[in-house]
Amino acid sequence: MWKIVVGFIVFAAIALFVLMKSGGNIDLTGEKHDVTGGHVDQAASDAASAAMAAASAALPAEAASVAASGASQ
Repeated sequence: MWKIVVGFIVFAAIALFVLMKSGGNIDLTGEKHDVTGGHVDQAASDAASAAMAAASAALPAEAASVAASGASQ
């Protein structure tokens, strides 16, 4: 049983060594908080609010034309 544990430790050490030497992006320091990640969400939110503003600006014109066509009948 102890041979399996030692073999796993040796295999893991060799794997980490090979990955670090090959230029793999390995980060063993824990959880990271990316401060640039929110910019994509902000851009999507800005685009959505702009679309909502355009839709709400077009809505009163449609309502006025529907009211005008209803009054002319």
